[in-house]
Amino acid sequence: MTTFKDSHTSTGNGHHKLSIAEILETVADGDIPLRFTAYDGSAAGPENAEYGLTLKSPRGTTYLATAPGDLGMARAYVSGDLEATGVHPGDPYEILRVMGDDLHFRRPSALTLASITRSLGWDLLRPIAPPPQEALPRWRRLAEGLRHSKSRDAEVIHHHYDVSNTFYEHVLGPSMTYTCAAYEAEDQSLEDAQENKYRLVFDKLGLKPGDRLLDIGCGWGSMVRFAARRGVKVIGVTLSAEQAAWAQKAIADEGLSDLAEVRHSDYRDIAETGFDAVSSIGLTEHIGVHNYPAYFGFIQSKLRDGGRLLNHCITRPDNRHQARAGGFIDRYVFPDGELTGSGRIITEIQNIGLEVRHEENLREHYALTLKAWCQNLVDNWDACVAEVGEGTARVWGLYMAGSRLGFERNVVQLHQVLAVKLGPKGQAEVPLRPWWKG
Repeated sequence: MTTFKDSHTSTGNGHHKLSIAEILETVADGDIPLRFTAYDGSAAGPENAEYGLTLKSPRGTTYLATAPGDLGMARAYVSGDLEATGVHPGDPYEILRVMGDDLHFRRPSALTLASITRSLGWDLLRPIAPPPQEALPRWRRLAEGLRHSKSRDAEVIHHHYDVSNTFYEHVLGPSMTYTCAAYEAEDQSLEDAQENKYRLVFDKLGLKPGDRLLDIGCGWGSMVRFAARRGVKVIGVTLSAEQAAWAQKAIADEGLSDLAEVRHSDYRDIAETGFDAVSSIGLTEHIGVHNYPAYFGFIQSKLRDGGRLLNHCITRPDNRHQARAGGFIDRYVFPDGELTGSGRIITEIQNIGLEVRHEENLREHYALTLKAWCQNLVDNWDACVAEVGEGTARVWGLYMAGSRLGFERNVVQLHQVLAVKLGPKGQAEVPLRPWWKG
């Protein structure tokens, strides 16, 4: 029950004015598993709870009230109006776990909503500008071009990836890899697991010295350099100018410029053909489900007969849900991002004529990867805040911790799909059984 009963007042017309904590208790379905305190002096939940939330200002109330759900919570948290206690802002995983497992809400009746509205007052219910880290809503992004046009894709990639190379170095570690690692054991280091992921992709594609690889959405060029070190000729492509500049310098520093290059370009502008392999690691999430036929058709056109595709991307656990991401992910992390099930991805790959030879789910591996990234953010918190500001650092902590929970709970998955472009008489040019170490 609410601690500070003296915070209860009358609205002057006989109606009881609810405190902030009482409003929470009114909409909560069951016990509140954490300690909640508010700027009006009210509190709810067990006093000895390990984790807690503190609502620090009326602005935070407005964010929560005008955008119920994850978007409102994110706005209040990113702005600093909602503080989590018992966790570090670089890794709020534990409080998200408690909230996800044990904090439930019920739909309030019309009478309850009226009481809440009277208690808050109209001033707190007028929408206000969101934190500056938030992207425009989907309908307002039309000024940047149609969804998944070249111009709009470039803008949303800029929003997410051109944060700061230095910031990413702190969070991702030396591998500069912003995709799921492949762990051989839970206690393997992040760097070793990322190296293992690139080895897995390389081996599945059957690459050897002298082969030609196209890496679409190459990020900071880690797959490009991994393959080039082994004698493969590689073209990487990214829409992020900062990624491309970082990658080209890394290629030059390793003496790989005769084998590798990273272009700041849309993948659709790649003119070369006849590649032995195409890797697409963490890009399919960005291109839009309705563009899958064109995307995989483009890849097919770039492969020689017998050439292979390795598609590595986040998916939903089924093929029924809508593809669009939720409010927080769409506004703060991946504008225009879309996820679907691995079945839809496999279907589209097959429909354009590539033969799927193998697929696997690395869901638990991504949870481990995100855990490691969060630890890097915690360890380098002060430097990250100095680089990008506390609001943006909070976005990343919230996003990565929440995503870790999502992979653990099977809300999302990570699938690798291996496919081959058959020859004119159905030749696949692959061994009879899987030829790589798992």
